[in-house]
Amino acid sequence: MIRDDEEPVGLGALDRVTWALRRAELAVQTLKEQRLRPLGMAAAHYTLLMSVHSEPGLAGAELARRLNVTPQAIASLVARLEGRGQLERREHPRHRHVQELHLTDVGREALRAADQVIADIERHITGGLGADQSTQLRMLLDQVSKTVRNA
Repeated sequence: MIRDDEEPVGLGALDRVTWALRRAELAVQTLKEQRLRPLGMAAAHYTLLMSVHSEPGLAGAELARRLNVTPQAIASLVARLEGRGQLERREHPRHRHVQELHLTDVGREALRAADQVIADIERHITGGLGADQSTQLRMLLDQVSKTVRNA
């Protein structure tokens, strides 16, 4: 049982690397949402379009696994982007029950516009850090990813 005079977390809990990562992620995500909104796009739409662009033919279930979201969340996003004419589903050539996702011309244009916004955010961040610190941060974040995957 925890007593009222006991702290629920250790000293310095808010100074942990994991909290710094989360603060940075939230700050970047918030800026993406703000800057993409005038395009009628959410950051999740950009992520999905970018994922399909990088691997045309991905199935929704595989996309959900890679983005660490539920298949229902992907289905909802796909339906929205399909309704906008940005994505299309095609039947898998060998597995009739699997639907492959592909960008349409409209989707490629939407992605191009959104990626310019994201590239501007990237330039803002790297400009504030400078070339050496940007390279170092990228290497450190890659190392964090590798360390966490191997945990």
